[in-house]
This record gives sequence, C-alpha cells and structure tokens, in this order.
Amino acid sequence: MGIEEGTFVKKYDLLGCIQCGRCTGGCPVTVRTPLNVRRFVYDALNEEILEELSDKPEIWDCTTCNTCALRCPKGLEPFEVLIGLRSMKAEEGNIEPTARDALESMFNNGNPWGKPAAKRCDWMEGIEGVEKVRILEEGEKADVLVHICCTACYDPRIIPLARNLVRVLEKAGIDYGFIGTEEKHCGSEARRLGEEGLFEYFDEENSELFSRFDVKRLVTLSPHCFNTFKNEYQNLNLPVLHYTQLIAELLESKALDLPGEIASRVVYHDPCYLGKKNLVFDEPRYILGEIKGVELAEFLRSKERSLCCEGGGGKMWVESQSKAPRLAETRVLDAQALGANTIAVACPFCLLTIEDALKVKGLEEEMRVADILELLGEVI
Repeated sequence: MGIEEGTFVKKYDLLGCIQCGRCTGGCPVTVRTPLNVRRFVYDALNEEILEELSDKPEIWDCTTCNTCALRCPKGLEPFEVLIGLRSMKAEEGNIEPTARDALESMFNNGNPWGKPAAKRCDWMEGIEGVEKVRILEEGEKADVLVHICCTACYDPRIIPLARNLVRVLEKAGIDYGFIGTEEKHCGSEARRLGEEGLFEYFDEENSELFSRFDVKRLVTLSPHCFNTFKNEYQNLNLPVLHYTQLIAELLESKALDLPGEIASRVVYHDPCYLGKKNLVFDEPRYILGEIKGVELAEFLRSKERSLCCEGGGGKMWVESQSKAPRLAETRVLDAQALGANTIAVACPFCLLTIEDALKVKGLEEEMRVADILELLGEVI
C-alpha cells in the first residue's frame, strides 16, 4: 500500500474528529448516494483497511463542495479524506477510464478534454468589436493577466463566456492580456481525481509561466481555477480574482456601464468553489442587480447553504452509480417554484450541469441557464 503507519491519520487530522456527524448530515449528495463522510473518517483511523476503503465506489460520489468543512465544529476538511483514498487508486492506475483519459490529456495536452494545445486560442478569433485579442510576450506589462479555463477554450457552449469577458474588458478599458497556447490546466481536477503528483506539476509549471509576465493581478473565468490558484498553489506570488470580483469593481468605479436591459426574473446559483470555498457571495449578486430589468430572486438554499450542482470534484469525468435524480435537477425545480425565467451562474461546470438538468426536466421553453458573462454580453 506504501503508506507509513500513522501517516494517513496525521495528514487528515483524523484524531481531531469528534464523530458529531454534521459532515454527513449536511452533505448534499447523501440524499442520492450511499456516501457517509463521517463513517469514512472513522473507518480511516484503522489504516490497515485503507485499501478496502479506497475500493468503495462512494469515494467518487463526493463533489468536494466544502459543505462538510463549513459545518465541521473542529475546523476539519472531511472531504480531503476521500481525495486521499482516491489518490491511492490513482497511484495504482485503478480508476475509471474516463478519469484516466482526462488525467492523461491534462499531462499531454494541458487540458482534460483531449484537445490539442495548438487550438487553445481558436476561440479568440472574430470577437465582436475586438480587432485582436492581446497575447502577452515574455516580460510584457499588464494590469490583469487572464487565465481562461480549459472548458471555456474548447467547449462550444462555454466559449461565448470567454469571448464576452474580452468584450467587457475592452469596453472598460482594462490593461489586460492572455498567455496564449502555452496556457495550461490549473490542476484542480487532477487533484480531485487523486493525482497529487500531477497537481504539483501544474503548480510548478503555471507558477513559473505566470512569473514571466509583469502583471499585477491574475483573473480567472472558472471558480475552480480561482480556488486552486488562490488557495492551493505553493509557488504563486500574484493576487487572484474571479471575474465577478473584477467586474463588480469596474461597475462600482463606473469604468463599466451596462446600457442594455434584460426583462427577466433571475435567480442566482452560488457555485461551490466560488461561494462555499471562498465566500464570494456579494459580487455576482451586485452585478446582476446592476442589469436593468432584472428582478432578482433568491434560492432558499443559497450562499453557504447552496445546493451543489455535482459538477465539481472531478465529477465531470466520473459517473455516479446512483440512478436517483441529480442535484442539478432539484435546483431546476427550485428555480421553477420561484417563478424564475433565468438561472444565473458564474461557473462553466454549473452552466453545463444545470442546463443538462433543464433538458432532463423538459423545462427549456420555460427558463434558461446563463452565465453572468452571457447576460453581460447582452447588455454592454
């Protein structure tokens, strides 16, 4: 197994757990899967059965949404135990083929989607009102270095988000730049799928890459990249912002105005990695409130209590064995009950999972899912 006695217990501070069960009680996926986080923490105290625990399919049900950590009275992060068990499977190479392929593509192509690095910037062509997107040369100065997540570079549904971000930055007169085809995956999903070594590789590679440019801030499109760069990289010396934080700043300073109007009842879904991981709740709502015609509603389960869409934690590449309705489907029904016409999100994964749920529930004609960047693209 390759684990020194006591290592696992110490690494995850398992002796600090008082077995109160608040982690399992708050875990959103327990309503549709057999996952019992408290039980895994307790059982992992016996390191002789770690191999057996790592074989349980429930370890892949966790979305790493951070609810268990927020609820833990001892300040522990119970979901990390599940990532540790995943790491054991990754070391053996014994993981789902879809996850294995994603990890191989991360290393070989710099993205989990099996797409060539040479096409990473194809989305930059032909953006409305933009003559040419600025790609920084080594040593070049800029106020903002923008990191576009892999999904927004390649997925046709998500590409418009990146293009609209460029339009917003151009309109606000921001001194910004992109990396170009050397840009790589942040490593977030590598870590969530158990590949700690690959994550460390991305930490070193990206930190060195970012240091080549004379920039003041790093801005991300995805909350997953934002969380990883801000909280998990060991070698990065740049302030990190999510795009909603930057745009809220531009609106407050009047550097950006929104002349258009969207007549819609909008409810905002808090992405776990922006909200529960980083407590960024106000900026997205402020942006939506600045759009003329928007009537802003609020989910009962919002902010720290927001319901996970099940897109995080590597779940885009690992299917749950449960046949129960996905949490994103519950989210859609909650929005319907509020009379919302639009579910606003600020995360590529949330956009994909909730839009799929809309289709499953047959509600595409009744409401839509739109990232805040899509809504901004309609009013700038």
